[in-house]
Amino acid sequence: MSAPTPETMTSSDSARASLEDLRTEIGKAVVGQDPAVTGLVVALLCKGHVLLEGVPGVAKTLLVRALASALELDTKRVQFTPDLMPSDITGSLVYDARTAEFSFQPGPVFTNLLLADEINRTPPKTQSSLLEAMEERQVTVDGTPRPLPEPFLVAATQNPVEYEGTYPLPEAQLDRFLLKLTVPLPSREDEISVLTRHAQGFDPRDLKAAGVRPVAGPADLEAAREAVTKVSVSAEIAGYVVDICRATRESPSLTLGVSPRGATALLSTARAWAWLTGRDYVTPDDVKALALPTLRHRVQLRPEAEMEGVTSDSVLTSILAHVPVPR
Repeated sequence: MSAPTPETMTSSDSARASLEDLRTEIGKAVVGQDPAVTGLVVALLCKGHVLLEGVPGVAKTLLVRALASALELDTKRVQFTPDLMPSDITGSLVYDARTAEFSFQPGPVFTNLLLADEINRTPPKTQSSLLEAMEERQVTVDGTPRPLPEPFLVAATQNPVEYEGTYPLPEAQLDRFLLKLTVPLPSREDEISVLTRHAQGFDPRDLKAAGVRPVAGPADLEAAREAVTKVSVSAEIAGYVVDICRATRESPSLTLGVSPRGATALLSTARAWAWLTGRDYVTPDDVKALALPTLRHRVQLRPEAEMEGVTSDSVLTSILAHVPVPR
């Protein structure tokens, strides 16, 4: 399919081009993490939130900071620590002696893109302060609901749960994330490229000097989201998504399968991926491409399966291999 010329580009084509530029800009700062970059773009299109998991030092935080620098959106960062309180995120009522009244002081959650850094280093009580914000796009303080800005995206990073000083995220918290993206250690070639960049003066704390510039804004995002809603889904594809999710509920390796909310999420991410690749309809390959990041955090392994080295990804991969694919 030939690329549209400037004279023939629609708002959808223009938005797609802006999001492609977004991926390019992030690549100026982060090397070799293309699946994670794509996942962040998909989450933006689906109005979802992203959980990035990886060992310390694989550029999880840098990845989100680069995304923020390439977007013309308000951004705030919260470093999650064991002593962080819920009000440190949502905000609180502050007494004003001059007026003898309480006024609301917004917390960092009142932004477009919230970087929740090392979210699993704070206790569940503080983690849960994001539940309402992520699901309802609002925060209730002293009985008063306060809407959050639009768009609103939480991009959280976490270290693997076996690392010291981490708290496992509750199932309700995990379910609020549209995608769980694993950020692996880079290949040898990518790691050499990282070191070469640093030797040439790259400073991860100064993304502007690295050439990362804003290339997409709220208007582009709104046009892209509108275009994604027009991507068609056949009855066969809807059935395929349902069959995959129902198979997780019947797997002997899992105690918890994917809920209907998870099935809806998979359909949503598949539509976004189809649009990003230039199609206005969903194929089984679109569903397969997004199945693991969309579902891996929505299933729970049986303890005996976990002891045998079985992983959520391996179970899901096996299910994808056995569920009949519609033609």
